[in-house]
Amino acid sequence: MRRSSRSPLRLVADVAVSLVVGLYLVALVMDEVVQRAGPLVILGMVAGAAQGVALWWRRSHPVRVMAIALAGGAFVHFLAPQGVFPFAGLVALGSLTAVRPPRVSLPALAALLGLTALNFLTTTSGDAQFAMVFPVVVWALGEVVRNRRVAIDQALRRAISEEQGRIARELHDVIAHSVSVIVVQAAAADDVFDERPDQARAALRSIEAAGRDALGELRRLLAVVRPGAGEEPPPRPGLDRLGELVEPFRAAGLEVAVRSEGLGTGTGVGGGLPAGVDLSAYRIVQEALTNTLRHAGAGRAEVTVRAVAGMLELDIRDDGCGNGSGSGGKDGNGDEDGDGDGDGAGGEGSGDGGAGHGIAGMRERAAMLGGTLDAGSLPGGGFRVRARLPLGAP
Repeated sequence: MRRSSRSPLRLVADVAVSLVVGLYLVALVMDEVVQRAGPLVILGMVAGAAQGVALWWRRSHPVRVMAIALAGGAFVHFLAPQGVFPFAGLVALGSLTAVRPPRVSLPALAALLGLTALNFLTTTSGDAQFAMVFPVVVWALGEVVRNRRVAIDQALRRAISEEQGRIARELHDVIAHSVSVIVVQAAAADDVFDERPDQARAALRSIEAAGRDALGELRRLLAVVRPGAGEEPPPRPGLDRLGELVEPFRAAGLEVAVRSEGLGTGTGVGGGLPAGVDLSAYRIVQEALTNTLRHAGAGRAEVTVRAVAGMLELDIRDDGCGNGSGSGGKDGNGDEDGDGDGDGAGGEGSGDGGAGHGIAGMRERAAMLGGTLDAGSLPGGGFRVRARLPLGAP
């Protein structure tokens, strides 16, 4: 048997509404027994009870319940015109309007107004006019509830979409970086395996380290999408780990220099930064260096991190030759023509034509924090990625 999904409070409220409305309508019709008797009175009592029972399903089947309330209300009004207010119809209209758009609820409002207008034939004009106000008020309140639900649902969908995008960016950055380092190091190990086995072993150790780092970050992401797994996720990376970040690039043959200004000395530059800024800055540097390694044919890259006037500035430049293969990157003239001519740090980075990553992904990260990111070729050769992130960003 299917269990009811209603909360105890809602269950009590629904039972109370059905009982009160049904008993009221039955009593209203029974009052007519004094003046008349016969099958019409019995049918009227059945119609009144049916309206009360139908209200139990007003949340799951609002249109059908509204139709029953209108038909039963018309019959009850015929037998007991002293009942000015169509209570069952008002309750049904409120539930219908709260879950259906106006193209459905407005015809129901018009029908209920037509039913209520029968009072002009059976009671005073003032009472009839007063009764006509209630369906409009109930419809307006139902619309307020529906609009609030729609706003909450849209906000929820937007939050889910943003979270999916964030996880996709994280996965791209982790996998693209790690796989790029592994591929380059594996190729280097193969080249020197016979002549210089010590260098080959060093390359294999770098491959192992890159794989372990990737697994750690993937575990952290899985802990986010699977909360309550019971495993403590690894700490999220930040600028204080820039030293660890650049080591695999150096081992792969890319000379990387790291400088910081206004954030302390050495490579531990991320202390005290907002968590979102810290992670995004780390990912931007990671993506830019990964693209340099994969596409630029560069021998040297320079990373500068500085804090200026409430902004965190990232400057990543290389001496690449401009033969990047990333899709959607900037070409040698700094144009975003999407023809796969991006060079250096500005290449698309995914190398597989995947839109939304590379430069686009870095720009997304910066824009989410209210910052900016520019990428383009340098006049004397090479490529530059420059990002500005507000330190007050969440």
